[in-house]
Amino acid sequence: MQAAKPLFDYPKYWAECFGPAPFLPMSREEMDLLGWDSCDVIIVTGDAYVDHPSFGMAIIGRLLEAQGFRVGIISQPDWQSKDDFMKLGEPNLFFGVAAGNMDSMINRYTADRKARSDDAYTPGGMAGKRPDRASMVYSQRCREAYKGVPIVLGGIEASLRRIAHYDYWQDKVRHSILMDAKADILLYGNAERAIVEVAQRLAAGQPVQAISDVRGTAFVRRDTPEGWFELDSTRIDRPGKIDKVINPYVNTQDLEVCAIEQAKGAADRGEVDDPNEAKPVELLPHPRLERDKTVIRLPSFEKVRSDAVLYAHANRVLHLETNPGNARALVQRHGDSDVWLNAPPIPLTTEEMDYVFGLPYARVPHPAYHGEKIPAYEMIRFSVNIMRGCFGGCTFCSITEHEGRIIQNRSEESILREIEEIRDKVPGFTGVISDLGGPTANMYRIACKSREIEAACRKPSCVYPGICDNLNTDHSALIQLYRDARALPGVKKILIASGLRYDLAVESPEYVRELVTHHVGGYLKIAPEHTERGPLDKMMKPGIGTFDRFKRMFDKYTKEAGKEQYLIPYFIAAHPGTTDEDMMNLALWLKRNGFRADQVQAFYPSPMATATAMYHSGRNPLRKVTYKSEGVAIVKGERQRRLHKAFLRYHDPSNWPLLREALKNLGRADLIGPGKHQLIPATQPAGEGGYQSARRKNSTPVGSKKVGGVASGRPLLTQHSGLPPRASDGSKPWSKGEEGKAQAFAKGKKKPAGKRPGAR
Repeated sequence: MQAAKPLFDYPKYWAECFGPAPFLPMSREEMDLLGWDSCDVIIVTGDAYVDHPSFGMAIIGRLLEAQGFRVGIISQPDWQSKDDFMKLGEPNLFFGVAAGNMDSMINRYTADRKARSDDAYTPGGMAGKRPDRASMVYSQRCREAYKGVPIVLGGIEASLRRIAHYDYWQDKVRHSILMDAKADILLYGNAERAIVEVAQRLAAGQPVQAISDVRGTAFVRRDTPEGWFELDSTRIDRPGKIDKVINPYVNTQDLEVCAIEQAKGAADRGEVDDPNEAKPVELLPHPRLERDKTVIRLPSFEKVRSDAVLYAHANRVLHLETNPGNARALVQRHGDSDVWLNAPPIPLTTEEMDYVFGLPYARVPHPAYHGEKIPAYEMIRFSVNIMRGCFGGCTFCSITEHEGRIIQNRSEESILREIEEIRDKVPGFTGVISDLGGPTANMYRIACKSREIEAACRKPSCVYPGICDNLNTDHSALIQLYRDARALPGVKKILIASGLRYDLAVESPEYVRELVTHHVGGYLKIAPEHTERGPLDKMMKPGIGTFDRFKRMFDKYTKEAGKEQYLIPYFIAAHPGTTDEDMMNLALWLKRNGFRADQVQAFYPSPMATATAMYHSGRNPLRKVTYKSEGVAIVKGERQRRLHKAFLRYHDPSNWPLLREALKNLGRADLIGPGKHQLIPATQPAGEGGYQSARRKNSTPVGSKKVGGVASGRPLLTQHSGLPPRASDGSKPWSKGEEGKAQAFAKGKKKPAGKRPGAR
């Protein structure tokens, strides 16, 4: 993997003399107080401005400020006119536009396409403060406000819409967001490297149209430039019968390999009987496939819009080209223009991660909100992000598409400094750190044993179908971090709230012991997602036996610690590859184990996720996609989606009529009755007639750790009736009373009330 210029090695822009601002200004009055006559960069965001490293606008804004630029924030503007977009004046360099920490459509709509009643990234949780497809709308208003100012698009919403993508809400394939937003350049993934490079070039006078070689960027161009070798994606992963060409994934400098490839092509055409018996062939001149000068052409927007198989093929090729060590550029035709995607950004080093997280964040919301509660901030204000990325590759989740599969770690010193800052600066700190984590709690400092293998690998997951032999699963650095963090003066408790990859955890019993003994606040959330092999294979998740193994370890160490603690497993309804019988078997497993799902939603098809390609196409992009390839069971009809959710809430009497009918259709009427091993009763309680939605009132997902995925599609399961846990997706914060109860429970002062259902 090529080296990248460190973030802190760029020359500072002249405006560095102004120094860091207490908060990035949101008004002309604040600019005047800072002595600014203008902003160099204005960031437009769909979230309330919280100056905290869990919020994208704060990270990008503070990073640009550290480069010497004057950065202003326009937060949740009125998008009905251009007026709000002009309140800070014309930026000298560019507008940076993002929908916010979440995709605006997932933020506003449930998996059933119903509007949510709140928005966790808005003061007071008020809904309606951002438009649908906010990135596109904001970009258009910025263009109206100041026509000649470059527009740089970024954030999760733009990142996951960088090519033609299936839109669940309109049930159709849409253009790349670059085409609809009319932005000049799009930065995808974690964009620190790209935003600094783009800002420095614009400040040096380079026109935005000339910036075409920055990794992690996408832009529109007319033709493939001279000197590039263009490769049709269908030659890599053939969806149908096409001419044989040299495999671009082999070393073309190896003449023997080239000969074999050409011989195979001859065999495919029937010119020889067996490629192993092929006579030596004359090697024709062929350009060397230089990775840095090769671009893979995906099927055009028009083709993937009309052909779902080609859509699945394009999705597969895109995911094959996500490793920064070996990825090539991609290009996709939209009408008479090309959307060009450069290779993914080089991950940040530990030193750079420390630099980004060590910037002078105020760690609180902007004073303009006058202390009004912002639910998303309330959830994360005492938490610390220790790493980025995820190599799990779960098909329903968009973390890897956005942050990448290579884990980017902070140093222990940087993490401990942040804990001390929280202790000393954040109002209301009681000594409890609510989370030390990231996209996954226990991937800190876990990586491939070989940098060479890592740079060449195209596997979508390091832990499926089993843990890769080349993956170092040593948890010792994380164990030491936990020990040092809880030893800090003034820190009473360190909780782990991020999702745990339990198939990794069981490789380190010492880690499980450390976690269970010291860092579980009564409940630990993990995500088996399902019990049946069919849907699990489509999710790229381990079998339920791994969950059982982890549970035995959890129970053992909980008992040794003399504590009362419980696992909260998450499950997904209506995921591609799931049949009615699969959901029935999951419901039986839940009943046998005494679990009752409290909140349930179905699979949420987020843009660009592999499972979304399954949902749209009915094909499995985890394997070669052809017109005759494996079909995938898809749950699309409202009634069937409702049924799958009902199986997860088998204990709800309002679901019993629907379940009785389904069990009879499945030939499992034997599961209807009062017996211990039967699923639902044969009779309906008085007043419990038909099905009623179990959708909760407060259903907005909180936090960016599962944005773009199906965090909102997971149920909360409880095994006893004492303390009400938080929603599995973070969407329902505890009330003050509940939070106090939770903290007391975490400190061991109270035990949850009631007998655990299903306990023996």
